[in-house]
Amino acid sequence: MAFRKRVFKNVEELQEDVDKWMNEYNNERTHTGKHCFGKTPLQTFLDAKHLAQEKMLDKLQLTEIAPAR
Repeated sequence: MAFRKRVFKNVEELQEDVDKWMNEYNNERTHTGKHCFGKTPLQTFLDAKHLAQEKMLDKLQLTEIAPAR
C-alpha cells in the first residue's frame, strides 16, 4: 500500500493500492480529531450524518418559504 514508494505498471495497479489505502484510512485507523473520540472517520461521519441532514432540511425549508432573489 505504499503507493508513494513504488512504480506502478498501469493505472489499475495504482487504483488497487489507492483503494486499499482509502479503506484503511477511513475504516480501520482511529481518527485523531478533537471531537472524534478515537473512532474511525467512517464511524464519525455516520454518527454525525443526522446533523448534516437536519441542516440541509432546515435550509430547504427556508428556501421554500422565502425564495432567493
